Formats: sequence, structure tokens, C-alpha cells
Amino acid sequence: MIENLRNIAIIAHVDHGKTTLVDKLLQQSGTFDARAETQERVMDSNDLEKERGITILAKNTAIKWK
Repeated sequence: MIENLRNIAIIAHVDHGKTTLVDKLLQQSGTFDARAETQERVMDSNDLEKERGITILAKNTAIKWK
């Protein structure tokens, strides 16, 4: 199990695509069905984040690695 574990951090300035990158990583990893409609900015769950269209709070997620 440990050989399949990777820890990464995505750090960039405001409005440089961090959320978009995470959305695409989740999509490419098969976390979401390719045919299913998934909303953009899936990690932005806070109401203020949704309203303003920006990520405010730090998030973490797990992605299966082959």
C-alpha cells in the first residue's frame, strides 16, 4: 500500500489554476466517471467560495495512483 502513496502540494499565486489542476487530476485518475457530469471547482464546498468563485480554504484529497 505505501508504494502507491504519493504526497504532493500545489502552491501557486492567486488565479493561476490550482483548482483547475486538481479538478483535472481527479477526472484523469478516474475518481469521477468520464461520462458523468461533474461540476467545476468540485473541491470548493464553502458557500463563500461558491459565491465568489475563488478558493479560500485549504483542502486535501486522495487520488489513486497506479
